[in-house]
Amino acid sequence: MTTLTTHPAPAPAQGASAHRVAGGLLDPRMLLTSLPDALRKLDPRVMARNPVMFVVEVGAAFSTVSAVLRPSVFAWTVVVWLWLTVIFANLSEAVAEGRGKAQAATLRRAKTETTARLVASAGERIETSEIPASQLRVGDRVVVEAGQVIPGDGDVVEGVASVDESAITGESAPVIRESGGDRSSVTGGTRVLSDRIVVEITAKPGESFIDKMIALVEGASRQKTPNEIALNILLASLTIVFLAATATLQPFAIYSGAEQSIVVLVALLVCLIPTTIGALLSAIGIAGMDRLVQHNVLAMSGRAVEAAGDVNTLLLDKTGTITLGNRQASELLPVGDCSAAVLADAAQLSSLADETPEGRSIVVLAKREHGLRERSAGELPSAQFVPFTAQTRMSGVDLPGRRVRKGAAAAVMKWVRENGGHPTEEVGGIVDAVSTAGGTPLVVAEHVEGRPARALGVVHLKDIVKEGMRERFDEMRRMGIRTVMITGDNPLTARAIAQEAGVDDFLAEATPEDKMALIKAEQEGGRLVAMTGDGTNDAPALAQADVGVAMNSGTSSAKEAGNMVDLDSNPTKLIEIVEIGKQLLITRGSLTTFSIANDVAKYFAIIPAMFAGVFPGLDRLNVMKLATPESAILSAVIFNALIIVVLIPLALRGVRYTPSSAAAMLRRNLGVYGLGGLAAPFVGIKLIDLLVSQIPGIG
Repeated sequence: MTTLTTHPAPAPAQGASAHRVAGGLLDPRMLLTSLPDALRKLDPRVMARNPVMFVVEVGAAFSTVSAVLRPSVFAWTVVVWLWLTVIFANLSEAVAEGRGKAQAATLRRAKTETTARLVASAGERIETSEIPASQLRVGDRVVVEAGQVIPGDGDVVEGVASVDESAITGESAPVIRESGGDRSSVTGGTRVLSDRIVVEITAKPGESFIDKMIALVEGASRQKTPNEIALNILLASLTIVFLAATATLQPFAIYSGAEQSIVVLVALLVCLIPTTIGALLSAIGIAGMDRLVQHNVLAMSGRAVEAAGDVNTLLLDKTGTITLGNRQASELLPVGDCSAAVLADAAQLSSLADETPEGRSIVVLAKREHGLRERSAGELPSAQFVPFTAQTRMSGVDLPGRRVRKGAAAAVMKWVRENGGHPTEEVGGIVDAVSTAGGTPLVVAEHVEGRPARALGVVHLKDIVKEGMRERFDEMRRMGIRTVMITGDNPLTARAIAQEAGVDDFLAEATPEDKMALIKAEQEGGRLVAMTGDGTNDAPALAQADVGVAMNSGTSSAKEAGNMVDLDSNPTKLIEIVEIGKQLLITRGSLTTFSIANDVAKYFAIIPAMFAGVFPGLDRLNVMKLATPESAILSAVIFNALIIVVLIPLALRGVRYTPSSAAAMLRRNLGVYGLGGLAAPFVGIKLIDLLVSQIPGIG
């Protein structure tokens, strides 16, 4: 493996941030749909999964009892807003889950009960019988013909067909699925548009790809990530500390002559524990997975999304990811006394019957660069076209009195010698130069009757790097992510393409074992690794990688091995997945900073209000000049509830992510969300106090 020196370019690429979706709270229909779910989540058994909000609910229940025993306008107003705090927290989670239910409904419509034509062997005869798709078992083989729905997940073991996968991917263009290779996997609920295939079932009933998608997009099977669990433990610890402090406050208040009611103590507790981030934490995690769904990527776990945000090394296949995958003719290089026009004419003639992308690109280059009118094979009735074969490694055309060949350098040079010619050193030099530059040289030669055969020149085929890839890799570098190109090319070709694309490193002549060894070496160095793959030979590496993105068009084993599936089968999407993962982590960190800063600011509203009557010196801390102790406490409680509502769209949409260093992100976090979290309560509580102080019995 060879390390390369690259030069960053300033132009950033469009990433996941360009595709952000709007906060679902702004849609009234989403509110109406989510509100019943929010109320159902008031069940203490459900609330217990969120320790912070569970404490708020218990406090609201005690306050309700206290308000019944000692009723007042102040007590009942506080009680109402305490319950609204719990409902708003549940609403944030319900809205996040509701955003996935629309897609789940679409998937359920695709998951219709169908009949399957089961293939059975009866001696030497093959028979089929129709059974309900729900009775299919792993290993069963079914026949699916044009117009029929594929009854279950599986691999094509016979035939080739055009398949409509729009129910899964949303893409209306049909795809080809065929036996063998890496495009054999099919999904139950998709429809065959043409031809006939035999599918071997690979998933049990209820465990199909659509079943998994429905559970995941609804959030039903979302497991908390390790970081999320750790943050929950921290928030629970802070809650316990404040609970203990509040419990000891009443004896002190009695001793000092400032005895406080249960309602006031609960209000103090709710305002000082981290309710804001406690209310939004689950919504942030669900929304992170939802953003992937919006990009047609299915994450099998929230942990995979989080790991994507911490990735240090990105392994990318060259073909189809970094390059277009089809070599294109970029230059015609004549040799000897042959003119460029003669070489262009011969190269075009020898490519007329070549329907490969490389052959068509030669015809296009001859037309674009040398003004040759594009001809068709039908215009040359006397011509005999020689197709390319693996044995000859060349193709061409035989005309009356003239033969032209184009192909691999060694094969064409041998043909020249067999027809009385003598290859020049100039040809060998050009061939070596093209190979060193990372291209593929094709030699063009002709044999005119009565003369020795001769080489006319070399066609430079180039593996075209996709537009904008260097900028994308520069962006990855600014994130602190190392990019490694994986290719089966020889080291010279791999080096040239790696330098052009701007990756940090490359692995040439890579085998599945080499990929595994590279991933393990990176992980042993403490780095997290992400990679893409679609074939059975990629499955071990996908399973080993921390983030393994399998292509939906790939084999079932690849999809089972990875922890994400790209429904569009676009390998470059791995870069967007990393950006979405980072956005999730930044959103969680930013809102945690905001929440804790909020709690600090709320001290200046509640503490002076509770004790200023007994300790007049505390009135100096009433910097907001709040009207009365009751209005101060109530204003803090109302602000505490409303700030959750204000932040729900940000939690769902995600904090804007821009590639920068960890130190720069920390400064931005503290500057925007730290200072913002300190300032917002002073402004918000004061404005609310101006309103609530007008209420009789409070002001």
